[in-house]
Amino acid sequence: MSLAIVRLDGPVEPELSELPADRLIAGAPEVQVRNFFTDPSQQFFAGRWSATRGKWRVRYTENELCVMTSGRVTIESVTGERSSFGPGEAFVVPAGFAGTWEVVEDCSKIYAVFEARR
Repeated sequence: MSLAIVRLDGPVEPELSELPADRLIAGAPEVQVRNFFTDPSQQFFAGRWSATRGKWRVRYTENELCVMTSGRVTIESVTGERSSFGPGEAFVVPAGFAGTWEVVEDCSKIYAVFEARR
């Protein structure tokens, strides 16, 4: 394993994904993930994520730190708590969170994810 600093930019090909139909609420969002780092335990990941407009259901099994770099999102819990975030804003989505994720303006973020082994 290299102990070099890992930059979160550079020539990493994006992984394109479609949301499962049973999670999609609105739109036809295109989602891209560029994972730049995975630790040897396969529990910690960091990279860049982007999506076009749309809304879908989420249920987190991981803890995720998000730093918005462009666009705007609104996240709503199943209990109705709503939070909106734009460029430069950072937030954590804890494991166990359930609700919806809405991309209001095409967006991108830097992410760091920790998913504990069960």
